[in-house]
Amino acid sequence: QAALMESGGGSVQEGGSLRLPCAAGSHTTSRRCLAWLRQADGKKREWVSALSTGAMTPTYADSVVGRFTISIDTAENTLHLQMNNLEPEDTAIYSCAADVFPSCDRIETMINSTRGWWGQGTQVTVSS
Repeated sequence: QAALMESGGGSVQEGGSLRLPCAAGSHTTSRRCLAWLRQADGKKREWVSALSTGAMTPTYADSVVGRFTISIDTAENTLHLQMNNLEPEDTAIYSCAADVFPSCDRIETMINSTRGWWGQGTQVTVSS
């Protein structure tokens, strides 16, 4: 299976928007849970959003509901994270990942594991 690669990170002002693409190769057409996770300086990694390629039902962490949108472009084999109304608390390294399981029920157990496939991460910085 292909590795994943994020892009699109950068620095924005509070209230701004960013769109993070993740080149996910054949993972977008396999039965996988695809997810975005983030880790801020000095904090634990947390999951942000997840989407099963089968059910295509997105889930979001409470902190990003209504502001972030996860989507898959199967024609481009790309996983996206649209981030609107960004807050300084969103500052972190964002990583995309593909779990070995087809559903996202176990996404929280992926946070501190090495299973699945991961990208290298992209920095997002939101200034007030």
